[in-house]
Amino acid sequence: MTKRVAGLTFAAIAVLTCSLLIEAQVGFRRQPGAVYDVDFEGKTSGSAPRRSLSGIWEFAKGGAEGIQADGAKAIPSDGRPEHELPFTPEGRAAFMANKPTYGFTAVPSALTNDPMPGCDPQGFPRIVLHNAHTEQILQTPTQVVILYQFNKKWRVIWTDGRALPTDPEQPGWATRDAPPPESRWWGYSVGQWVDDYTFVAESNGFDDRTWLDNAGRPHSSVMRVRETYRRVDADHLEKTITIDDPKFYTRPWVALDKLPYRMQSPSLDIPEQECVPSETAKYNRLFANPAAGLDDAVK
Repeated sequence: MTKRVAGLTFAAIAVLTCSLLIEAQVGFRRQPGAVYDVDFEGKTSGSAPRRSLSGIWEFAKGGAEGIQADGAKAIPSDGRPEHELPFTPEGRAAFMANKPTYGFTAVPSALTNDPMPGCDPQGFPRIVLHNAHTEQILQTPTQVVILYQFNKKWRVIWTDGRALPTDPEQPGWATRDAPPPESRWWGYSVGQWVDDYTFVAESNGFDDRTWLDNAGRPHSSVMRVRETYRRVDADHLEKTITIDDPKFYTRPWVALDKLPYRMQSPSLDIPEQECVPSETAKYNRLFANPAAGLDDAVK
């Protein structure tokens, strides 16, 4: 995948790729200006505010927590039996048809069919199950809005009492001014507070062209995603994501399990991180294709 942070030149792409791998191994990366739990050892946080997710949030244990190069953090694609997903036959066939560049079934990057390096939308939940970074959450009387650093994307979780689309394969809102039914890269999402410190969102109606994570885990058009946000204290938020796709998986499975985030300063500037097709093409021509032995075929 090619990434562009503000001011990043192509010459730095290979260095960035290597640094991401190192960060994934050592487990820590510091976002400029961000703070982490290691910066507050021995200090106790205050009480959590009631029914509030608002703020700028970064991974509490270090930014590398969000890289998840080998797949969703709670269950990576590493070949270990305990990390085998509960595929249906159709789900396994879909998984084997995908050609990721990381994980147990990895191929050289020049041979991948991952839609994201070409800058197709990564969609939800992949935006938090691979290369996840700083997020900002905003609340209004009718919405929870999540702003994501990667590709400057956002999602709306409706809290106005509306119901999810009843037909996930022909999804649409049952409201008077709703657009025509269609599947969406980011799905349809609704949420509610189940107590003063726990917010639960449900989503469906996804476009099935997206992958769940960097390891090529697939999903079908009937997937439903459950997000649980638990406000632990004044400085911490935990996020859990559960995948429920009866067409591709025999049971629901947890992709993130109480992953902790830490509140950041409201003045923290979240830098750009864009997928740029021209840089992807240049990277493929100079590095990926020669590494896969395709340099003679590429003009």
